[in-house]
Order: sequence, then C-alpha cells, then structure tokens
Amino acid sequence: MEATIELTTRDSIPADDTWDLDGLYASGETWQADFQSLESQMQQYASFQGTLGESADKLKACLEFDMAFSRTLEKVHAFAHLRNDEDKTNNLHQGNYEKVTRLLTQYQQARSFINSEIMEIPETTMQGFLDHPDLELYKLYLERQLRYRKHTLSKKEEALLAASSEIARAPNNAFDMLDNADLKLGTVKDEEGKEIAITHANLQSLLQKQDRRVRKEAFETFYQAYEDHKFTYSTLLSASIKKNIFYAQARNYSSVREMNLFYENIPVEVYDNLIQTVHNHLGPLHQYFDIRKRILGLDELHTYDNNVPLVKDLQWNMPYEEAVDKICEALAPLGSDYVGVMKKGLLDKRWVDRYENKGKRSGAYSSGCYDSNPFILMNYMDDNINSVYTLAHEAGHSMHSHFSNKNQPYIYADYTIFVAEVASTFNEALLTRYFLNQDISRDMRIYLISREIDNFRGTLIRQTMFAEFEHQMHQAAEAGQPMTVEAFQEIYRKLLETYFGEGVVLDSYLSLECLRIPHFYFGFYVYKYATGISAAYALASKVLSGGEKELSAYLNFLKSGGSQFPIDLLKGAGVDMSSPEPIETALGKFGELVGELQALTS
Repeated sequence: MEATIELTTRDSIPADDTWDLDGLYASGETWQADFQSLESQMQQYASFQGTLGESADKLKACLEFDMAFSRTLEKVHAFAHLRNDEDKTNNLHQGNYEKVTRLLTQYQQARSFINSEIMEIPETTMQGFLDHPDLELYKLYLERQLRYRKHTLSKKEEALLAASSEIARAPNNAFDMLDNADLKLGTVKDEEGKEIAITHANLQSLLQKQDRRVRKEAFETFYQAYEDHKFTYSTLLSASIKKNIFYAQARNYSSVREMNLFYENIPVEVYDNLIQTVHNHLGPLHQYFDIRKRILGLDELHTYDNNVPLVKDLQWNMPYEEAVDKICEALAPLGSDYVGVMKKGLLDKRWVDRYENKGKRSGAYSSGCYDSNPFILMNYMDDNINSVYTLAHEAGHSMHSHFSNKNQPYIYADYTIFVAEVASTFNEALLTRYFLNQDISRDMRIYLISREIDNFRGTLIRQTMFAEFEHQMHQAAEAGQPMTVEAFQEIYRKLLETYFGEGVVLDSYLSLECLRIPHFYFGFYVYKYATGISAAYALASKVLSGGEKELSAYLNFLKSGGSQFPIDLLKGAGVDMSSPEPIETALGKFGELVGELQALTS
C-alpha cells in the first residue's frame, strides 16, 4: 500500500522557509566563474615549490596565496554542498558537488608540498622566520604545523596521500547516498489508521506516540530496512575503519585515536576519563529506566518506549516562528547584541532551511564559510520538542561562527569541533532553564524534566557509549580482527547491555544501530558531544550565577575562534576539561533531575 502522506518536493517549499544562499552566489553562473578561476590558479602552486626555505618573504608569499585560494574554495564548496543537501536527487547539484570534491582533491594534491617543505627548513632558520615581523600573522599557524614533523612524509608521499583523498571519501559518500537517497524506510499506520511514510526526520515523532503499537511497528519497520542492507552498511563501515588505519599508519601514529586527537591537542586521558566517569555514574540512568517503566505501566520496557512523553495527552506543538521567539527569550542572559543578531538571522535573513522535503539530507547542521553568514539545515517538526532544542543547538554553532568570523582573521577563525559543541549545548541549557522557570503545571514540569533527562542521556551518556564503541571497533581492527557485521553487532550488543542495564529489553534489531550512525564515518567525533555538554553546563552555571566578568569571558570564548587549542580556550572561559570534574558535575546534575522526577511522580 502506498503512503497517503508524501514528502513535499523542493520546488513546492515557500522561499521564506528556505535558506537564502544569494549572499554566497546570486546565480549558478557566478559560482561557475569562481570555480573556473580556481581551476586556472591551481598551477600557480608549482611556482612556490622548492622556495619556502629561501626567505621569510617567499614563505609569506606562498602562505598568502594558499590562504586566498583556500578562502575562495571554501566559499565555492559551501555553496555546492548546501545546494546538494537541499535535494540529494537533483542531478545538477549532485554533479556540482562532485566537481568541487574533485577540485578539493586537486587542491590538496597541489599544496601537499607545503607542509613537507616547512618541516625541511632547519630549526635555526625556521626560528628566524618565526621571529620575522612579516610573518607575525602566520607565527601560530606555523608553530602548529611544526608539531607534525614526525607525522609528515616526503613530498612524493604527501602528494600520493593527497591524491588518495577522493577515493578515501568513498565509504562516507556511499553511506550518505544509501542512507539519504536510496534507503526505503517503509510505512506505519498511525493511531487513526492513516499510512505514514517513515523518514529519518519523523522517526522520533513516531517513537513519541502514546500508542505503543505505533512505536513498536515504527521501530521494527525502520530497522528492518537496515536488516535488509546490513551487509552493505557493515562493508562501508569496515572500509571506513580500514581507511583510518591506513592513514594513521602511513603518518606514524600509534593508533587512529591518537591521530584524531592530535589535531586538537587533546590528551587521550580526556577520552578515557569521559568513559570511566560515565561508567561510574550509570546508577541514576538505570533508576530513570525503572521510573519510566513504572509511570508507563509496562511489564517490560523496550528501547522504543524510551522516547514517549511520560505525561499522557500533553501534546507538544510549537511552530517555527514561535520557537525562535522562545529561544531568544531563553538566551536573553547573553545580551541584546547576541539575541538581536540571532533573531534577525533565524527569521529575516533566512539563515535556516526549515522543513523536510523529498531528497533533503536528514538531521541538522550549521555550515557556511568565512565570507558568508552561517546557514542552518533543519528538518523542523512542529510536534517534536526536540526540533526546538535542535534549532537552539544549531543557532549556538551559528553564533559561534558569527562571532569568530567577525573577530578573527581568516587563518584563525575556524574553531575546532571540541569547542563547537560547547556553544551549541550551552544554548540548550539556557533553553531548559527558561522553560522550567515559567509558570507551568506539574504535568508540564514532569514533561520538561524528563525531556532534560533524555537530553543528558542522549548527549552525554549515549554519545559516550558511541565513543566507546568507536574506540573498541578501531582497537579490534588494529589488532587484526576482521570487522564483519557479526563483529560490529557483538561489540555494540555488549555496550548496550552495560549502558542500559537489566531494566530494558534489548530487541535484537537494536544491535543494527551501530551501522546507521553517520558520525562513525568521521572518526572520533562523537565524544565531543559528551565533553561539550559537560563544559556547557559548567559555563552556563558560571554565566547565570556570575556577573559581567563571567559573561564577558564566555563571549570572548565565542570570539576567539581557533586562536588557541581548545583545552586552553575553555580554561580561559573558566572550565578545565583535562580533569573529570566537569563531567562529574554534569552527571551530578543528571542525578538531581532523576531524583526530582522520582519525587514528582511517586
């Protein structure tokens, strides 16, 4: 039977509900002109090869050209990938994105000699360059590059690795197309018997339905699609891991994890502290599952029961425009400048592509480039409170980008992911505080507290489980274990048992979840959500309980971009992530919320 509710096609979406990319390129022709200009300039890289160690002036000339080329390429790439994500079935946009991806590979290959030559400059000569006034802007950049001396190969080897980058993206690209364009997720009948097409965007809404039959069938139908393609997904994930191992070994890292943490200068202890600290505080999570089971009146609690609101007949509905107003009121402690810029961007300047359409990329993100305003991809659902939180989250990323780009030169504006998740989760913390401080009923308080518990569960505890899985599967592969679908499921199943405890029935389908997480294709990304929420709650507490000094420290953090390593940036804002204390504080807050829910519902 065909679904009676079909996704809207892209050309049917009102313009005000879409992002305005004219600030990037007003037409495809102007984009094409920049693209062709980059193609013609590419050969100029060769003129710098072999000259970088001759003088500070020649090194500066190469760096200036490289930054200018990179800045334009970033703009060209941003436009292409945003257009492509609007509709993955649009052949023109898909083709343009592939052209930019190819150009990006050529760029990486053309400039691949730069790092090798920098490493070859004798240390005494390089010290003179670093002290030269003409290279003052690039001093920090060069010092960061020099950290890679032992991980940088010869020019020929670097060129080969750069040339392989497009091939290396194949597992991720194939996953992306399979998951967003080709995969058929089936349909489910809602409470009224209407056939609903299941999508990545509406799955959470379906799992929040009070009718357990709808939740169960939506869950099983959704995962049946992954069961039908599990060998393809596991092959793609295995290929991604092999790619990671290849690059780690080629660049003389002891492990894939070390390679991925090295860029941001994150000690491995931060990763291990996170996992161990969460393991030590799983008691309140298991208590929460017992509370949920009791309130729902269930003999058995399944994972598809963990999203339904604990208060019956309390339906959530908040249109996009109202959500923007509520978010702005919640973020008022950050000042009128912050809120004014954000509100204008989310509404009048059309930073946001608001709603789902056929072929659109699932999920949400904030993107853009140095020479554009931020852009937010959403798949907003009026009946899902998570959409409001997602919008606040992505607005945090966007405002971080806005402040960084306004206050830092191009070379230092780009902040790393480790600190990016702090700004976004900070916004979520203030939004929760705002909702709970309203004059609300007991039922609404239960609803919001349980939602905040679920936020902690999803962002801190769940992402830590993902991080542990990612570490374990790479460790297994590095030890020579074949990474088959059975191997992935076995590792993941054991972690599910640890984190969910004995109070939740783990349906067999759930072990397939590890195959559908896009972040596993980016390499040691997910742990940053968990560290991010820990740092965010610590900073939110400081800003809300402090004064102008604490607010200024936080806003300066947003303005600092990538001008320091992330651990140092957060220390400047008042949080030391090299210690387990922020994680313990966040988990303590989680325990308090579970205790409050217990008291409200006893």
